[in-house]
Amino acid sequence: MTNSLALRFADLTEQENRLVRECQQGDADAWDELVVRHTRRIYGICYRFTRRECEAQEMTQEVFIRVFRKLGNFRADEISFVAWLNVLTLNLLRDHYRRTRKDRVTISIDSHLTWIERLPNAIRRPDQAVAGNEARRILHSALQKLKPDLREIVLLYDVEELQYHEIASRLGIPIGTVKSRLNRARGILAHLLRRYKRAA
Repeated sequence: MTNSLALRFADLTEQENRLVRECQQGDADAWDELVVRHTRRIYGICYRFTRRECEAQEMTQEVFIRVFRKLGNFRADEISFVAWLNVLTLNLLRDHYRRTRKDRVTISIDSHLTWIERLPNAIRRPDQAVAGNEARRILHSALQKLKPDLREIVLLYDVEELQYHEIASRLGIPIGTVKSRLNRARGILAHLLRRYKRAA
């Protein structure tokens, strides 16, 4: 079984290398085949990263534009095409995320009306006596007082509902750092919300 899989993998790798060589020589049909072979997988990566269909489609197109531009630099003796494509895709996604980080960090709480109900008890309890719009206003104000890196973690985890490893991949930081920032942010939020409640 192992030998069979190894042979199949080697055959697929050789097919990819042949297509790449033909693309590098200007064969449009070979390029079309490469795109068809990998579009679904690359879209899946982009969707898991962005969680938005439209954005994932746009990023998939950007990936293949970048592949087309850089294909002349690909060397089959250094790395497999699939591995090269994966690295290029993840690098582009991280670049995109860094460019749009400010927009994500300043996301409007009003567009997530049920978020307060999903927050852990340590954060929700101080708000229970404050209704609807007032609770959102207070929470939004508290979020703005967090440092950008802490606010970003809270939004990614509690609003976008990403897993630790997904956040770590997006931000290029260890999972342990994600957890520690999230714990620190929640502690600060809970403290701020208690202060708001006492002042009310």
